[in-house]
Amino acid sequence: MPTRNSPWPAGTPCWIDYGASEIDAAQDFYGRLFGWEFEGGDPDYGGYLNATRNGEPAAGLGPLMSPDDSPGWTTYFATDDAAATVARIREAGGAVVVEPMEVGPMGTMAIAADPQGNAFGLWQSGEHTGYRVFNEHGSLVWSEAAVDDPAAAREFYSAVFGFTWADVPGAEGYQTFAIGDRPLGGLSGHQPGSPKGWAVCFAVDSTDDAVATVEAGGGKVTMAPMDTEYGRIAVVEDPWGAPLSVMQPPAGS
Repeated sequence: MPTRNSPWPAGTPCWIDYGASEIDAAQDFYGRLFGWEFEGGDPDYGGYLNATRNGEPAAGLGPLMSPDDSPGWTTYFATDDAAATVARIREAGGAVVVEPMEVGPMGTMAIAADPQGNAFGLWQSGEHTGYRVFNEHGSLVWSEAAVDDPAAAREFYSAVFGFTWADVPGAEGYQTFAIGDRPLGGLSGHQPGSPKGWAVCFAVDSTDDAVATVEAGGGKVTMAPMDTEYGRIAVVEDPWGAPLSVMQPPAGS
C-alpha cells in the first residue's frame, strides 16, 4: 500500500473532505463504497472525521458548515504559507470564503473561490499532512475542474499556484496542470448537464463493482462505466446528489 507521511509539495491537491447533511448515513455509504473506517469526531473539531484505509488517512467527513450548503466534496491544495496564498488569490480576482484558520496542531485551512465561483480549499500542514494513502482502492487518484471560461481559469490558477499546462492528445479542450514535470490534475470547459467546479476521482479495484455499490446504496450513475487508456471510469452521484468519479486503473499499472 503506497503511503506518504510528509507534507505534499505546494500546489498539490493534498486533501479532500465531504460536507454531509447526514453524517451517519454518509459514513455508511462511503464506508461500503471504499472500505473506509472512521476516526475522530471530537466536538472540539466540529465532529470532523478522518476516513482511513488500513489506518492511513484518505479523506475527511464533517457536517455542513451551513444548512444552505449542499452536500459535496472539497479539494484542498497544499500550501507552505496560507496567508501568502490567500493574498495571491485576492490579487488574481478570487474570493476568500474562510480566512486562514488554525486547526489546533493539525494545520491551517482556508476556503476560497476562483473568479468564476468555483470553491476550493488550502491546507498548510502541521501534524496532519493530508491524505497518506494513494494509488489504491478508496484513495484520491485525480482532481479536475470543469469551468465556464477555461482560459481565465488557467490564468488564475497559474497566478496562485504556479501551474503550467499541457494539452491531452485526443481530448480536445482538456488540459492537465503541473508543477515541474508532474501532472497533478486537469481542467476543461463545463458542459451543460454535467457537474461544475472541482471534482474528485477515486481509485477502485473494480469500477463495475463500485457502480453496483453506489446504486445499491441509493446513488445513481450519470456516466456508465467506459474504458479509456487511463482506466475504466464512471461518474456517479451519492444519495445526496454529490458527484464523484471512480476509476479502475488499467491492468498492470
